[in-house]
Amino acid sequence: MTCIFCEKTDNLFENDLAKAFFDKFPASKGHILIVPRRHVPDYFGLTNEEHAAVQELLTKSKCYLDDQFAPDGYNIGANVGQAGGQTVFHCHIHLIPRYAGDCPEPAGGVRGAIPGKQTYQQRGL
Repeated sequence: MTCIFCEKTDNLFENDLAKAFFDKFPASKGHILIVPRRHVPDYFGLTNEEHAAVQELLTKSKCYLDDQFAPDGYNIGANVGQAGGQTVFHCHIHLIPRYAGDCPEPAGGVRGAIPGKQTYQQRGL
């Protein structure tokens, strides 16, 4: 079986253990995926060295997006397992630029992955 992320060669950034490229179906302008070169199913299977390599490209990608698109914020996330929304079972981290006005109410950010959980009462903070 072939893996679309293992075969990906049009990388924006890369290092020995990871690569970064634009998402084929972006959630927003500039949406980047960071993936380890080794075919590992999810984030929790990464070695310490792979975590460091992914983090390096995450930071480099963020700097690139700041310069090229000047987003107003970011979401960073990894879907793990089918119940977590993962559809490609090769670890990948989403770096999603956010822009003022791109959704009516951005408060709660990634909590919006579960319907009805994005907004909540902040108590005692």
